[in-house]
Amino acid sequence: MHSDAAPARGRGVRAFLHAGLAEPRAPRAYAARGRSAVLNQLVLCALVLIVATVGILSSTLRDQSLFLVGVVIIFAVGMATLAVPWTRMPRVALYILPLADIAGIAVIRVAEPMSGLGLMWVFPAMWLATLGVVGFVLQFTIITAAYTVIVVSGGTTVWGYTTFLLPAAVLAVATTTFISSRRQRAQAHLLEKQAALLSGALQRAQRQEELVIDVLDAVDFGVLRIAPDGTVSVVNEALGRFQNTIPGFGSRSREIENAYRADGVTPLPREERPLLRALAGEVFENQVVWFGHPDERRHAMSITVRRMHDAEGADAGAVLIARDVTPEMTAMRARDRLVASVSHELRTPLTSVLGYLDLALDTLDDPEQARHSLEIAARNGERLLEIVADILAASSASRLSIDMTISPEPIDVAELMAATAEAWRPRAAERALTIDTSGIEPARAFADPLRLRQVMDNLVSNAVKYNRDGGAIFLGCTTDGDSTWILVRDTGTGIAEPDLGRLFERYFRARTDVEGTGLGLSISRDIARAHGGDITVQTSRGLGSTFMVQLPADERPQPSDAAPGEETGDRG
Repeated sequence: MHSDAAPARGRGVRAFLHAGLAEPRAPRAYAARGRSAVLNQLVLCALVLIVATVGILSSTLRDQSLFLVGVVIIFAVGMATLAVPWTRMPRVALYILPLADIAGIAVIRVAEPMSGLGLMWVFPAMWLATLGVVGFVLQFTIITAAYTVIVVSGGTTVWGYTTFLLPAAVLAVATTTFISSRRQRAQAHLLEKQAALLSGALQRAQRQEELVIDVLDAVDFGVLRIAPDGTVSVVNEALGRFQNTIPGFGSRSREIENAYRADGVTPLPREERPLLRALAGEVFENQVVWFGHPDERRHAMSITVRRMHDAEGADAGAVLIARDVTPEMTAMRARDRLVASVSHELRTPLTSVLGYLDLALDTLDDPEQARHSLEIAARNGERLLEIVADILAASSASRLSIDMTISPEPIDVAELMAATAEAWRPRAAERALTIDTSGIEPARAFADPLRLRQVMDNLVSNAVKYNRDGGAIFLGCTTDGDSTWILVRDTGTGIAEPDLGRLFERYFRARTDVEGTGLGLSISRDIARAHGGDITVQTSRGLGSTFMVQLPADERPQPSDAAPGEETGDRG
């Protein structure tokens, strides 16, 4: 389906979400805490660096050596914070670094008791508070104890609210951090659940989309989805095949050449092009359009457009459905041509029969003239019989039906050809045509004499109809003991090269100015193949045509599947 990019993107998103949700929750939490710890520690290190620099440069530090020890501890913790693989560390190890920070700050506080640097305990307190209830209790206990020991050891004798201001402030910040951390973890957990639900919904939607795509690709009609902005968003495989056959079909940017209305003759105006009508918001059903020049292989498409609406009733674009109706349209045209041709073919000889019968009745006192009129009426009656026989044979589902059953037997082909030539001499004489039978040699075949006579009559009939006035027809037959050949050659106009491929199609006529149903050659080839033989043709434009019928000379096993071709026709 041409919308394969959409499913591919869907599968990519689904895989990404699945991979993200499949990651263990604890390592992800540890990684988040690790990033927070690194940021927290870097701020603390920067603050300590500034304080140490100012203190050293101003030489105001009370115990510089002890102060530097605290600074080293804090920077060591900072380096460890950057180096620790947080996702692989055991949970208990997460408490070591902030506790080391508390010890380092305590050392700094002891080295410089009046500087208020104990306030830096806020940083490890916040760190521990993010680790949960244990961390929160641990930071409060240790920092309070360390502060109390430092204050007591420093000789403080008066206890007031200012004495407890520092631990209270640290506790307040840690409490705020603890609450925020709990809320953040709850939100993260909720987001993970929502992401899991979204991933499940996405997978279901993806499976549904893939099912729809598979169904659309399985049908034999083209589907083209047009978005509200006019862009083509979905094209199934069938429509893709139509686009390969008809360049520009279903494309906005490429103009289609040689588009015609349902009659196949009238050029289709640009404003009536189905895609442009769909883009303009029109809705229509079964618009038949012929694509291709009338002299080339063509395709007929039946196109339907429907508008679509979303859940709120707003316009959601349109869907264009295209179906290849070339066989149906061709069959309908063949039917119409057959009806018209049969009507003409039946009417012409029937009119002649009735006319010459009336003439014979009017000339009963002149036996010769009446006989002549009756002979002409009889020949036209035979012509009517031939037409009816052709139609019945063409309507047979296969050669095994009642109308195509053959009863082969050993026959003399030369006698059958001589009888055919004699029967057609009067018709040939009407156009001053000569029938040359010098090529008829003794030849036997294992065939149905009635069916073989039908083949000969069809070939000779074509030779008479498609010949020039005053031309000639050559008949011949021969055998090599294994196969027997029948030859019918005329001196007519020949057959055009483009028509050779369709010569044996049913209802095909190379020339419409010559009477015929377009069934003779089709039926003749079916009969020849039913006998285990075939018909071939050689032609030269302007020099005439030669038809060669091959038949078995003796009885041989008949192939069980030697059914006649479904798509076969005739020169006339």
